[in-house]
Amino acid sequence: MTRPDTSDSPCVLAFDSSGGYCAAALLNGDDVLAHQHDEMAKGQAENLMGLLADVLKNAGMEYRDLDALGVAVGPGNFTGIRIAVSAARGLSYGLKIPAVGVSNLEAMREGTEGPCAASIDARRNQYYFQSVDAGGTENSPKLITQDSVPDHEGPMIGALGLPAKLPVAEAVARIAARRFRHNPDRPAPLYLRPADAAPARDTPPNILP
Repeated sequence: MTRPDTSDSPCVLAFDSSGGYCAAALLNGDDVLAHQHDEMAKGQAENLMGLLADVLKNAGMEYRDLDALGVAVGPGNFTGIRIAVSAARGLSYGLKIPAVGVSNLEAMREGTEGPCAASIDARRNQYYFQSVDAGGTENSPKLITQDSVPDHEGPMIGALGLPAKLPVAEAVARIAARRFRHNPDRPAPLYLRPADAAPARDTPPNILP
């Protein structure tokens, strides 16, 4: 398959390993050329690059055909987020194409018009939560419990409400396709609590610019 060389049809590979899975989607303009979602409780580091290769192969594409990368930056599994963000930054450097970090909460809202909220299961009776008001302003993401859901306008998407309209990897790809030409920042993890396997700390470790 040969990708049309047009500015309004960017080719974007997006991926997500922030939960118990690895997922990727390849977007060309408005068309999803390939999508894969593999459930796995562990092993994301060993499987992510192979999954990306499979997605590209299934679409008849190569890394050199890409215009940009998209990566889900969390909140979610501490290690899984770092795996995906590190892969995106390494590929971006090697391929000399931009990589766009997208919050999983924003990705869950993709395709939903107007004010709404998104929620992701954070385990331990906690949920990651973010709302958007009628003016399009995003409120800060936070950890909540099912008994302390903040007031919000519009529907709730995700663990505490309606299913997302798009698979997360596809949503990340669509958001990255809109932003990559004007997004100077390199992707960085979005953490809302410390890692389960690490000593408690007030702030997450820094990833250098």
